[in-house]
Amino acid sequence: MKIKSKKLEITIISILAVCGVFIVAGLYFYQVAVVPGHKSFINNNTRLVKTDPLYKEKKWYQDVHKQKWTMKSADDNLKLDANYIPASDSKKTVIILHGFMNNKDTMGAYAAMFHRLGYNALMPDARGHGQSEGNYIGYGWREKVDVRKWARKVVKKDGPQSKIVIFGVSMGGATTMMTSGLKMPKQVKAYVEDCGYTNVKDEIEHEAQALYHFPAFPRFPLVEVLSGITRIRAGYFLKDGSSINQVAKNKRPMLFIHGAKDTFVPTKMVYQNYKAAAGPKELWVVPGAKHARSFATHPVEYQKKINDFLSKYV
Repeated sequence: MKIKSKKLEITIISILAVCGVFIVAGLYFYQVAVVPGHKSFINNNTRLVKTDPLYKEKKWYQDVHKQKWTMKSADDNLKLDANYIPASDSKKTVIILHGFMNNKDTMGAYAAMFHRLGYNALMPDARGHGQSEGNYIGYGWREKVDVRKWARKVVKKDGPQSKIVIFGVSMGGATTMMTSGLKMPKQVKAYVEDCGYTNVKDEIEHEAQALYHFPAFPRFPLVEVLSGITRIRAGYFLKDGSSINQVAKNKRPMLFIHGAKDTFVPTKMVYQNYKAAAGPKELWVVPGAKHARSFATHPVEYQKKINDFLSKYV
């Protein structure tokens, strides 16, 4: 009996030790994945370089006058910051959503493109990014209600004749898709998403394998632990943040764009998102483009694709 009791004790201690390791690892990866801050694998450099294919657009954004808009988040009472760039006498507005640990200023080239197309540009910093308050990254799931509130703010400014497009890249693309599943103001006419993921859990699992080369075990239990910690600290499970589920609720037009050589958010994800979308939709897989580089890779065609799509609905 003493031998069996000793074995049971060793087994329990071993299980507790493994659980402890996963909890410690989960807390570490929560800091990496969900707490805002510098991430070595993310480039948010806004320095102007003349060899950049989008140099003219970025230079325009740097020089143009920007109005500062602020509001409180739809929950948590966070102060959110945005730039607003008016077009001359236009009721068309695009809300431009940036990527993971980027900010509104990294989206300047897109603002220039939409300005050429006759749109006012509203460029918010997501929670915990740029000049907006927040101590967690919501991956689009928590931010979607803020986007709806920004849209209502546009309608309040421009009136019921407003025409709004929601556009985003990477995490901003996922935020666009997640927002589309909400009950939105009727003035929101269309969505354009560029290289957004299927859901937060899928993307984090992919990055755990790509960046850290984790095999299926311990990757699966570690992501589940991370998801539980995220629920406690940031208010959502990773699986909650589903672009697929949200686009299935949307009946408004959506253009899906994704680089054919995207390995950060795998290109295969766009086909799943596109298939799930319930409203009028178009898909453009951009030849030769890596993650969030579709505009820089084919700038003329990128603008034309978006303009041709939106001209049908806005």
